[in-house]
Amino acid sequence: MSRITVDGVTKRFGDTVALDNVSFDVPEGEFVIVMGVSGSGKSTLLRCMNGLESTTAGEVRVDDAPVTSPRDDIAMIFQQHNIIGQMTAYSNALTGSLNRNSFIASLLQLQDSTDKHQALEALETVGLLDEAQQRAGQMSGGQQQRVGIARALVQNPALLLADEPVASLDPGSSQQVMGYLRSVATDRGLSAIISLHQVNLARKFGERFIGLRDGQKVFDGYRDEFDLDVVDEIYGEIDTDGMFASETPADTDPTASGADAGDMVTDSEPQTETAADGGADKWAAKTASVTGTMR
Repeated sequence: MSRITVDGVTKRFGDTVALDNVSFDVPEGEFVIVMGVSGSGKSTLLRCMNGLESTTAGEVRVDDAPVTSPRDDIAMIFQQHNIIGQMTAYSNALTGSLNRNSFIASLLQLQDSTDKHQALEALETVGLLDEAQQRAGQMSGGQQQRVGIARALVQNPALLLADEPVASLDPGSSQQVMGYLRSVATDRGLSAIISLHQVNLARKFGERFIGLRDGQKVFDGYRDEFDLDVVDEIYGEIDTDGMFASETPADTDPTASGADAGDMVTDSEPQTETAADGGADKWAAKTASVTGTMR
């Protein structure tokens, strides 16, 4: 696990100030929702946090080490999934091991059995083990985003970032994906920072909330502080009727996300036997069935 610090970060694009002296600290294992309207600076903040954008002023640190470029221990999940439709779910998940394999080895799927088992375990974690051989392009948007989560897990991150991961999904799929994000962060002790603009989803799954408006941090607090006045501060004049209908935080089990229980796959439940628990033979057999060979 890692602690991340955003210290006085300002980011300008020409005359446009995308972030204006933003500071906060996320301790190990915390699940944070970054909120704000489109253009408030959420995506820019996450891109600065994972080293995809340099800061104009200030800095981002992970365990006191400045983030100046993308790091292997920071995984990013994107709004548009960024998976390869012609490849299977398994092959997409396996690309999460690129940080520890050569390009040629990755291209020919010459990764060792540990990486291959890990890709299958990650798919099982997000309820897609049975779809491991399905082409990603034939999957629903929610399934594709879950493949993106699996790929991020194979990276072995200490910090998980997700930029509007459910913006293009229907409500049921959105809750399902958020449930898996919360579950994997909790089960693996990951610090997670997720940007959202849907207040109800944020309220349902969030532990801590950071609000951005016009590039400035206007709120940083926890559930008991996150009320309608805070929403007004972040979003301005919006219709808040029914916004806080659910006051109970979501269980980390994705089946508690509110999605149709018939859409959930029980392979993701925590009693699953992994290679580390003595299930190596099962994973070897499954890997062989997916890849056609063991290398």
